[in-house]
Amino acid sequence: MPTVLALETSCDESAAAIVRDREVLASAVASQIEEHARWGGVVPEIASRRHLEALPPLIERVCLESGLAIRELDAVAATVAPGLVGALLAGSVTARTLARLHGLPFLGIHHLEGHLCSVLLGEAMPPGPYLVLLVSGGHTELVRVEAPGVYRRLGRSHDDAAGECFDKVARLLGLGYPGGPAIQAAAEGGDPGRFLLPKGRVSKPGGGFLPYDFSFSGLKTAVLRRVEDLRASGEPLPLADLAASFEQVVAAVLVERSCRCAREQGLDTLVLVGGVAANRRLRQRLAREAAAQGLRWRVAPLAYCTDNAAMIGVAAAARLAQGCRSPLELGVAARLPLEEAGRLYETQPCF
Repeated sequence: MPTVLALETSCDESAAAIVRDREVLASAVASQIEEHARWGGVVPEIASRRHLEALPPLIERVCLESGLAIRELDAVAATVAPGLVGALLAGSVTARTLARLHGLPFLGIHHLEGHLCSVLLGEAMPPGPYLVLLVSGGHTELVRVEAPGVYRRLGRSHDDAAGECFDKVARLLGLGYPGGPAIQAAAEGGDPGRFLLPKGRVSKPGGGFLPYDFSFSGLKTAVLRRVEDLRASGEPLPLADLAASFEQVVAAVLVERSCRCAREQGLDTLVLVGGVAANRRLRQRLAREAAAQGLRWRVAPLAYCTDNAAMIGVAAAARLAQGCRSPLELGVAARLPLEEAGRLYETQPCF
């Protein structure tokens, strides 16, 4: 079973982990949330600098906790796409340097493949194919997993990702950052049926709607209009009801379209991963709806929903077991379709 040191620096979380197959021997995350909260979102330049500061002590920590020296490992891995270029470089250069110094293979990992593999850190998965709903700050996608490393996207958001929508609505309501936890806290005790909000749909060029795709910009605008009307009337904002109504419609849209996609694709298992998968209302609704429709369901463990290096390590261990290696000259990329993740292991670097 391969043992891998993995680094994750795609956005604003610095993370390191040592993983053996699907077992997490050590995992550590240094959050930058407080620093970015004052700006209401991630500042790329600040994120890159903080990664450079955080990685050395994180690597030292996971080596101590696992009882392993880097020379005892089988490979070093890092997220190389997609993400903030400066942030990705911090992790990639660190990992490639360690790999060269210790004569170890290097694996560049696709960030979304890491999220897809995060569910493997929990219950055993049934054999594929199965459907994954990936919902995070930058991505909302429905992905058919045929086999390890073989993916096909069936649906996506055409504007904001669900996590971005949470952040923007939280800012609109005067709540904290990041928006997901802030809205979940504000929604406690709120009436999710008080405000009727739209379930955005994406039109087909020839008429009708794309059945598995998402749009959250109209929902965000609808919340804005509600807030403007309430303020114009002089009423205090019913924050709990607004937050609960918003959270309810996001969960409903995600689960309804995911279940429909799974049924129509002939898939009997639905998996939920990504940062937004930590949302309690979404997890509960998925469990209820999937069970009612005869679908098996899995959710990534709560500790591994948001960005972390353990999921990158699991993805790397799986790729390493397949004989994959990345060239040490491999760079980083802000964008790379998940279906092209295999290009990261070509002899000539793809970027």
